[in-house]
Amino acid sequence: MNNSALQPDYPLPRLKPRARDGHKGDFGRVLLVGGSPGMAGAIALAGMAALRSGAGLVTAAVPEQCLDTVASFEASLMTAPLPFDGDGCISGQARQRIEVLARSATVVGCGPGLGRSSELVDLVGWLQTNIELPVVFDADALNALAERDDWMVDAAGPRILTPHPGEFRRLAWQPAMSVEEARRQAPSFAQKHQVVLVLKGDQTIVTDGAETTQNATGNPGMATAGSGDVLTGVISALLGQGLTPLHAARLGVHIHGLAGDIAAGRCGEISMVASDLIRFLPPAFVEYVENRGP
Repeated sequence: MNNSALQPDYPLPRLKPRARDGHKGDFGRVLLVGGSPGMAGAIALAGMAALRSGAGLVTAAVPEQCLDTVASFEASLMTAPLPFDGDGCISGQARQRIEVLARSATVVGCGPGLGRSSELVDLVGWLQTNIELPVVFDADALNALAERDDWMVDAAGPRILTPHPGEFRRLAWQPAMSVEEARRQAPSFAQKHQVVLVLKGDQTIVTDGAETTQNATGNPGMATAGSGDVLTGVISALLGQGLTPLHAARLGVHIHGLAGDIAAGRCGEISMVASDLIRFLPPAFVEYVENRGP
């Protein structure tokens, strides 16, 4: 793939106008799985981003000992406690609880702040092969998938993977792959594994193998801890509002970058933090609706 083969990211996917008699159940029920000691903020960022991106209901399923910390970030964010292991990470015993929570969800996002363990490798593999809802895999969920020889087996439902180049190298089992080669391989990888791939970085690539676009928004100030967690929340919320996985990924990446551009204009690139992206999601959506939306 070369840049001349890429399609521009316009026209952008459109969200349906909201009915005046709509209620929160109409706009998606997002279940986010993640969090661990020292990384509770990651799943909280994803949850707050999902709320600011239009999700009707957002539940963060986290290790029980992290629950109060995660809940303290945003009163609108619901939380659900999960069993945890000796290190405080979600344990393999959480499957049954996650399965019950998923029955009331529209979409699942997994990975922000998840941590790493052998039990999590098995848990993420179980999510891949058993949860029929659309699932967005990010961060340590991608690392868990990469540790499984069989991760590319048929998934139970639609999947969006959002790796940065290092995570993509691990998923592709090509540790020496350059960023340029990763961008070239992205469409074939997505087509082979029947996923929507969001290869993050400067001019993020979004592809399902048949259609590939290159994002035009964003700036270097977004290279900060938690930025990817915010993107997971944005994409999950858009999935919950009825966009296809490809369209949710395309619009999510655009809005995420646009919020970053607005934040850079207000805060400067040097001082930006991930919560600034959430703070400027509202004006980003306003600009989207006014210029390219419903």
